[in-house]
Amino acid sequence: MYSRTVAAAAVIVALAGSVLAQNANLSALQTGDDARGWEAVGRLDIDGKGFCTGALIAPDIVLTAAHCMFESGTGDRIDPTRIEFQAGLRNGRAAAYRDVAEAVIPVGYTFNATVSNAMTRQDVALLRLSRPIRLATIAPFETVGALPAGAQVGIVSYAHDRAEAPSIEQACDVLGEQDGVHVLACSVDFGSSGAPIFLIEDGQARIASVVSAKAYLDDRPVALGTSLAAPLAELMAELSSGMGRFQAAPRVRIIGGGERADTGAKFVRP
Repeated sequence: MYSRTVAAAAVIVALAGSVLAQNANLSALQTGDDARGWEAVGRLDIDGKGFCTGALIAPDIVLTAAHCMFESGTGDRIDPTRIEFQAGLRNGRAAAYRDVAEAVIPVGYTFNATVSNAMTRQDVALLRLSRPIRLATIAPFETVGALPAGAQVGIVSYAHDRAEAPSIEQACDVLGEQDGVHVLACSVDFGSSGAPIFLIEDGQARIASVVSAKAYLDDRPVALGTSLAAPLAELMAELSSGMGRFQAAPRVRIIGGGERADTGAKFVRP
């Protein structure tokens, strides 16, 4: 949904000598058979003006990225009641539609056009739905905090060129982790923000991270994912205590997207 510059110099330095192999194993989930097991991933329609990707981790809780909760042009916090979760949206129809009632983001997260590693590692949000989704075909995903380097992950996401049905990349490499930010050789694009990053072991897919940004380094794309180890427990506690009701955030100055960081690497929000 958003296009923003991400200043992640520490990550760039750490990966400058690495071989960044971009996977092209992206498959559309167009049929019911293709999408079976992934129905808890859905599109977050944001006031009819844009969208992000999210996934159920409980019948009434959606996991996504914190920056999806802000207007990209003004930096204003979005009223979560203007957001609709469309579970398993495929070819124009969703398995379930639910309005969002509340949303929480980490206390230390501040939306801005230029994002540091410190901000990216807090780029997580939890949304409580107006009503739980209790369908046998839609099973919420478990989460896991660890995502070791060298592992392979999968991503299910919507994007600007696949807005009506998700796609899956089943095997892309975890290149490394620094300051709570995972660096992945995965294909993400605008609309993929907040998409679940799955660690798949013994046939079970568990969410280990969410897509925060895509990055270009020497014209080769990588994805940045936010670790769930630190913020998720805090956010669950806040949501349980009723802290997700909407409060407008103060405005911040937004710098034009597509700028280059001092290192020469260009980063944008997917």
